[in-house]
Amino acid sequence: MNLLSVENLYKAYGDKQLFSGISFGIEQGQRVALVARNGAGKSTLLKILQGGDIADSGNVTFRNDIAVSFLEQEPEFNPDDTVYHALFHSENDMQKAISAYEIALEKQEEDPSEANQKLLGEAMEMVEAQDAWNYENKVKQILSSLNIHHLEQKVRSLSGGERKRLALARVLIEEPELLIMDEPTNHLDLDMIEWLENYFIRNDVSLLLVTHDRYFLDNVCTDILELENQQLYRYRGNYEYFIEKKADREFNEGKEYDRAKNLYRRELEWVRKMPKARTTKSKARVDQFDRLNESLAGRKKEQELKLQVKMSRIGGKILELKKVSKAFGENIILKGFDYTFKKGERIGIAGKNGAGKTTFLNLITGLEQPDSGKIAVGETIIFGYYSQKGIILKDDKRVIEVIKDVGDYIPMGDGTKLLPSQLLTMFQFPPEIQYNYVSKLSGGEKKRLYLLTVLMKNPNFLILDEPTNDLDLITLSTLEQFLLDFQGCLIMVSHDRYFMDKLADQLFILEGNGEVKNFNGSYTEYREQEKEKKKLEGKAEEKTKAIPPIEASKAENPSNRKISNKEKFEFQGLEKEIASLEKQKAELTEKMVSGISDHKELSDIAIKLGEISQLIDAKQLRWLELSEMES
Repeated sequence: MNLLSVENLYKAYGDKQLFSGISFGIEQGQRVALVARNGAGKSTLLKILQGGDIADSGNVTFRNDIAVSFLEQEPEFNPDDTVYHALFHSENDMQKAISAYEIALEKQEEDPSEANQKLLGEAMEMVEAQDAWNYENKVKQILSSLNIHHLEQKVRSLSGGERKRLALARVLIEEPELLIMDEPTNHLDLDMIEWLENYFIRNDVSLLLVTHDRYFLDNVCTDILELENQQLYRYRGNYEYFIEKKADREFNEGKEYDRAKNLYRRELEWVRKMPKARTTKSKARVDQFDRLNESLAGRKKEQELKLQVKMSRIGGKILELKKVSKAFGENIILKGFDYTFKKGERIGIAGKNGAGKTTFLNLITGLEQPDSGKIAVGETIIFGYYSQKGIILKDDKRVIEVIKDVGDYIPMGDGTKLLPSQLLTMFQFPPEIQYNYVSKLSGGEKKRLYLLTVLMKNPNFLILDEPTNDLDLITLSTLEQFLLDFQGCLIMVSHDRYFMDKLADQLFILEGNGEVKNFNGSYTEYREQEKEKKKLEGKAEEKTKAIPPIEASKAENPSNRKISNKEKFEFQGLEKEIASLEKQKAELTEKMVSGISDHKELSDIAIKLGEISQLIDAKQLRWLELSEMES
């Protein structure tokens, strides 16, 4: 069933043609990614779909009566709204019921008067009428997974990252038939990204999104649309399939030979050996790409331009942190942290949002001072710090002038010099863009230009704070190759798991309360180890629960404390929730035995049935606990 049809779309800004006669469609259940170089027109296309811009010609048609939600890269809110009002802003009857229930519950907790109890009772009846108890549970799961709390605070008090998560939660709560998203993983920590991947797959959400998160592309997307040279190419597969077929296409077209030969070959080799891709690959696909490599090898070899910068000399002493502590009020970032950096170390910093990753980098570079302890930097160390804040680029400057202001050239490892125009070309700024004004660059192009100003300073210790945000796939691959060849020290903070896996040899995990865990391995290996650890802990917990205690402690016995007003209403709601879940379970069970032949549909029903059964068990245990307190 077609949800969106785009036919023969044209768009230009002055002399710059963004796309010329592009057409595509999205059907129910498809999860489609739009990829392109920065400045190629991805965001413009999304704005046209949203109605925020107008195409020069062509048609955009959504299926009648479908709900469509948009997640913008920089979402806008009324700053005077509370978080709760920002979340529940639609006319959805179910949302209205849940919103009324939550507001009434909050009022009743503040003032348990008869009037507020009556208001809460009416709100519960609204939720019951909409059969919305399961929906409320889903809402709570979304808010918890995206770390959204304190619903009464004003939107104006939120950071940019918190607003992006708020906007993401809002569109997920709306449950549209089609979700259109611009960089949904920006400002999410790694746990949140993994949760979002599972959410989209589990709920079979129909998507059109712009993202440069390659694991996300590989794990979630069923199709990839590539916008290049004003044309649109469709690849019916994930990221690995995309890079394979793109290289094949470019070779067959006889275009950009060096890029097909070098970039995509290296990229595919990495995809096939990376930690999360150790399963057996299709032999036919491996053989096909090997034939492409052989064909390329048979052509005339051309010298590949590599960005092997002549790095400043590193002395014996690099960087030492001795008993370093740092806290902001009760938020402890580091507590007596010790580490001595060695030459060539490549360390990734991981941890939840708010754990202090950027503060850690600021301490190293001297932008923040420790509360106690000592940070000693070697005399030969030259930091190159790419921060999230970036630098202010003057709009009246030309692109090449920004680079020339830093230096006239970069000395290369072989004794040659790389001129600013050559460096810009290497990082996807062709000659026709180099003399444009900075004001004409897209957000991603400005980030890329800032990155070049950092590399131009010839550092021997690179510190990168979210360098992959808003960079296109070509630039990411170029940057990764440079960093793989870089002989100095490297510390990086990134939510891009692919980037971390490819470049970091070890991790500092900021676990909270000042604790830092050192893990020797990739991020994916760390996550797999943590999942296995949780699995074993879960089994041990189940085993413990299976052995009934001889005598429960009075302090642990819920019947020894009085039930609160909030728990009373939770208790009343649980009976209705359990009844609703039992009804769903019965319907799914009946559907399973009705003779369905579609294997995927049967599998989806079985997964859903298992989830509902687990939910019923949890609700029944909670009901028993509250019933003891009530009695």
